[in-house]
Amino acid sequence: MAKKPVTSRSGRFFKLAGMTASVAGQYAGQRARRLFGTENDEGAQSESYTRMAGQIADTLGELKGAVMKVGQIASQTQDFLPKEFSDALERLQKEAPPMPFEVIVAQVEAELGKPVPELFEYLQETPYAAASIGQVHRARLHDGTDVIVKVQYPGVDESCDSDLKQLRLALKLGGLLKMPKETVDQLFGEIRIRLKEELDYENEARNLKMFREFHANDPWVIIPAVIDSHSTRRVLTLELVEGDHVNQVTPARYDQDTINLIGHRIFTTMADQLFRFQCIHGDPHAGNFAYRPDGSVILYDFGCVKKLKPEIVEAYRKVLVAALDEDYQALDRHLIDLGARVENQPAVDEAYYAMWRDILIVPFDQDEPYDFAESELHKHVAAKTSTVFKYLDYFKPPVESIFIDRMIAGHYWMLKRLGVQAAFRDELEKYLGRI
Repeated sequence: MAKKPVTSRSGRFFKLAGMTASVAGQYAGQRARRLFGTENDEGAQSESYTRMAGQIADTLGELKGAVMKVGQIASQTQDFLPKEFSDALERLQKEAPPMPFEVIVAQVEAELGKPVPELFEYLQETPYAAASIGQVHRARLHDGTDVIVKVQYPGVDESCDSDLKQLRLALKLGGLLKMPKETVDQLFGEIRIRLKEELDYENEARNLKMFREFHANDPWVIIPAVIDSHSTRRVLTLELVEGDHVNQVTPARYDQDTINLIGHRIFTTMADQLFRFQCIHGDPHAGNFAYRPDGSVILYDFGCVKKLKPEIVEAYRKVLVAALDEDYQALDRHLIDLGARVENQPAVDEAYYAMWRDILIVPFDQDEPYDFAESELHKHVAAKTSTVFKYLDYFKPPVESIFIDRMIAGHYWMLKRLGVQAAFRDELEKYLGRI
């Protein structure tokens, strides 16, 4: 049975405050034990982190809303938090316990102004999907149209700012933030803007229409249509568009040629949005994509959309060109333009750039198809993360482009899970304006 939701601001505050106090106490105890020499091994520290992270993940999962969304983002940002914490938060991507149905019905009726039986032929009680700030239910309109209804959890919008402040305090007092204050300010500021946009379903409806128009000439890209008559700021009704989750893309239904075709279409869609549209789908995890055996790609959830400044896209393009050409002096300059490199620090050793270039270029550095299923790119990256500390003062998370990095990482994992075999170098060169 689902727990009674914590929807009041005071209830959420006290729940988060209790979590913060507990985490701070554990961290203080850990530091004291290390100070007095009763705990000095990495295993004990890792165990302590795991315990704290588990408690935070449990609380965020119960409260949902802004704090759960930040947890999901944090789980994808390995330089944001210790690995134990990222691992614990990963389950927030997969496990979102559903809100009781009576809460959902009350929210729908309050927003749309009519009883559910007048609005829908039926509204299915079992959630189609449950996420951080809302959940989705299947339904049918009285004209026979099958739809999904996305309903925002009550109290999430009003408590967004206080939730973020409390979560940040918990991470700070738990000794879990590994970035300078200025960078944390920027990161949380960017997350807050994206969250405020996601909490506005009218904004998401506009995004859906905008991306449907952009992809109008791409019949293989399917984006659900908005049902305006049944949509408000906190309820969004869309046509039901179904496809196969990545786990259902099996050899029995998808041959390798179809999987490779889907891979090329994923790459094309991503590159079109980045370089042509300069506006990207900013939440590229597996649950927001589906596939069909005809090679179609279905995109869901346009709450997190990032409009990019033209100069950021141009700086990103130049970074890629310089890296491909092994022009590390130019790469250093363009990373400064991108906001990823601290300008008043001396030039970075070219060997450091060459090391990262040689790792990251592999999928694009061969004429033969690259087998993403066998890719260990992420392991090679993880193995070199300790080298980052040498240049910690030289770099900063590029807030303007952090969602580009998130998009590319998300697409890498999709290509890997699908088992795509493809060579993207020529396609990339076209988007960089070199072919």
